[in-house]
Amino acid sequence: MNKHKMASADEAALEPYLGGRSFAQCWEQYEADGYVIFPGIMSEEDIERQRGALQPFIEADIRGRNVFEGVQSNRIYAMLGKDPVFSDLIVHPLQLAFAAKELGQSCLLSACLAINLHPGETVQPWHMDDDHCRQPSPRKALGVSTFWAIDPMTEDNGATELIPGSHKWGKVELNGANSLGDFISKGSDDQDVDPGAHKDAIKAIMPAGSLMITKGNLWHRGGANRSDKSRLIVTPQYCPGWMRPLETMLLAVPEDKAAALPKRVQELLGYSIHEPFMGYVDGMHPGRTLAG
Repeated sequence: MNKHKMASADEAALEPYLGGRSFAQCWEQYEADGYVIFPGIMSEEDIERQRGALQPFIEADIRGRNVFEGVQSNRIYAMLGKDPVFSDLIVHPLQLAFAAKELGQSCLLSACLAINLHPGETVQPWHMDDDHCRQPSPRKALGVSTFWAIDPMTEDNGATELIPGSHKWGKVELNGANSLGDFISKGSDDQDVDPGAHKDAIKAIMPAGSLMITKGNLWHRGGANRSDKSRLIVTPQYCPGWMRPLETMLLAVPEDKAAALPKRVQELLGYSIHEPFMGYVDGMHPGRTLAG
């Protein structure tokens, strides 16, 4: 029996988001292509709540430091340390179902950031979100990345670009792939310069309120924003319970703020145990530290 098999009651709770498909059909597409899209599942009211909470940090207009972050982009980190409203996206049942099936119930929140691409932004280097694990390919995904479209993702505003099926590749030398130099270089401001153009790449075009879920080992990148408006997404990412998250959540979210969050969010931040006892504090469950 699959230890990550979903209970029928849990699957029934996901039906409103599946667009008439079964969870098994959605999972089959995710396994085959490395990603799956659920169009328009967030209400307009919820979209505006997320946008409103992000607005002060967007208005601060702190731009990326290098070509990977995007020198014409805002990246907003430590989101749960800024506003608890973001927990609504982090524990959405649909993406947690994928994360738990792929990574196990003890999975952790590895990163959570908002990305706002301004007009003029160029393409990002190709990368895999779980590449920091430094494990040879082909391999099982060691992460699940999700992308919430707060703004529509369109043909010309920098929609995330994907190479379907690339999670099954072995070691490749991909033109335009991320390198250490991309964390230093500011790159070119010429949107017509694209060393990573790939014949099999597609754009994840989807309306506001949509959710895309990808395997951590799928090759993808942010696109160039050739429009006259910015493009905003929120991207929670997950890793197995035994793996170090990209963002140190226990420092990113102050303890007093973590104590006020829902229990499942606390678990994803690291106030949890990966069986039999990984994650303990002074020999005890880390959740006790929030009990005061």
